[in-house]
Amino acid sequence: MKSSSKSLAGAGIFSAFAASLCCITPILAVISGATGLAASFAWLDAFRPFLIILTCMILAWAWYRALKPQTKTELECACDENPSFVQSKKFLGIMTILCVMLLAFPNYAKIIAPSPDGKEIILVSTDDVQSFTWSIKGMTCEGCEIAVENQVNKLPGILAVDAIYVESAVNVKFDKTKTSPQSIEEAISKTGYQILEKK
Repeated sequence: MKSSSKSLAGAGIFSAFAASLCCITPILAVISGATGLAASFAWLDAFRPFLIILTCMILAWAWYRALKPQTKTELECACDENPSFVQSKKFLGIMTILCVMLLAFPNYAKIIAPSPDGKEIILVSTDDVQSFTWSIKGMTCEGCEIAVENQVNKLPGILAVDAIYVESAVNVKFDKTKTSPQSIEEAISKTGYQILEKK
């Protein structure tokens, strides 16, 4: 296997990571507590299809080079070499699996994300319960939903929060004696996503 296969596998991992960075960042932001970074790479979502295609092309070329029959001259030269692990088909297989896992990250992000801390629900008078929906710009996957929900849930008096990236919306039910719509808007803004309107 050619020595350039190592760099091809590295390029494949890099492009797969870049393709999923817009979904990985919100999860890392929630885990680290730096929720303000959640929307940092949301702009990469527009390039995701191209990065997926690039990753597939790089891996296809690496596998072609690894599996193509060697010429007689290449076979004669290969007998003197002792190929390292990073030049092996096994290494390329591991890199391919890693690329697939990175590209599929948006599909399983919610499974591996930390669940929000359990909140103690206190009985609230129905007169004190309010619900609003905010239109949000920048949410691209379930990782974004988790970041927004986690930040809003930190506020006192939040009864339910449901971020839905496909609708670009966040529905919040809260106790108006303990928090306000302005506080909720500030919490959403801390994640880096832009509020478009409140309904």
